[in-house]
Amino acid sequence: MSDLKELLAQREELEAQLAAAFKEERINVLDEVIRKMKIHRITLDEIRGPASAAAPKIAPKYRDPVSGREWSGRSKPPNWIKDVEDRTKYLIPA
Repeated sequence: MSDLKELLAQREELEAQLAAAFKEERINVLDEVIRKMKIHRITLDEIRGPASAAAPKIAPKYRDPVSGREWSGRSKPPNWIKDVEDRTKYLIPA
């Protein structure tokens, strides 16, 4: 049983050493990246790349005549139409 306790203690010590080494290495890598960015005049915007275009808005396909709420027909149906078998009466005319 003492062998197990010793091994567990060694593992904890190694994990602490690994965490410290990783933290130090991370700081060194960040310093190097920042240094090279300055040398080559690289901006964060260049690294991030162009902003992703937002998904196009999908036109609503159904409208609740009572509340006026609309639904595109995609994803989970809202409560006002989820139990309706024939949804044609809720269709928005094209």
